[in-house]
Amino acid sequence: MLELAILGLLKEQELHGYELKKRLAETVGSGSSGIGVSFGSIYPALGRLEKAGAVRVVPAHAGAGRGKKVYAITEPGDHLFEELLAADAGARDDERSFNLRLAFARHLSREARIGLLERRRAYLLARLARTRGAIRTGWGRFDAYTRTLMEHGNETTERDISWLDLLIARERAAAVEATGAAPGVPGVSDVPSASAGAAGASPALSEGPDNPPAPPFPNPQPTAWAASAPPTMPVRPGAGPFVPSPSHPSGGNVR
Repeated sequence: MLELAILGLLKEQELHGYELKKRLAETVGSGSSGIGVSFGSIYPALGRLEKAGAVRVVPAHAGAGRGKKVYAITEPGDHLFEELLAADAGARDDERSFNLRLAFARHLSREARIGLLERRRAYLLARLARTRGAIRTGWGRFDAYTRTLMEHGNETTERDISWLDLLIARERAAAVEATGAAPGVPGVSDVPSASAGAAGASPALSEGPDNPPAPPFPNPQPTAWAASAPPTMPVRPGAGPFVPSPSHPSGGNVR
């Protein structure tokens, strides 16, 4: 993954090792969801890429500093980057691999971007179904803290699915806007909502005078998932419905 990130950054501009380390941390992160970024890993990776002919050392640009090696991507490096970026991450589609590919997704075709997003969405839906099943069957075995942690994880997954739904819809809308048609790319109506993906989609209603066709590409809202999914956090017993506060119609509420 580090080689992919280095080649992606060098496609944009020539950089030396310190600049690469800084840009990698900004672009793909270095925490649990990022990739390991350190001089101890960057320079060996640059050495491997240089030996393979994917990068080369070029004259230092102004401000690079005396004695610093500046690297540029080569034509074979361009081909290698495209291969690494388009490679199927496999069934796992783990977060680090997905985040890295998404950071450079502008270099993919629209169909490949949609495929990347849909694979991640399917993975998250399956993970959500597993954790919901574990909560249902083992609720009595978990203490309050474990339950809260599992519920928090589910809510995070639900938000990620809503975000992916929005990205997929935008990609498909852009395809139609650019070409007037998108051969091989299904419409937004073919993307099941996050709740439908988890529980099964309901059959579509036939069009008619009482049921006019919906706009082809509605603007989905990130909150659509939260509205359709059952709440995962406990509700205080006896709490009544939320009522908009007269003094704060946009955000306040009273019980």
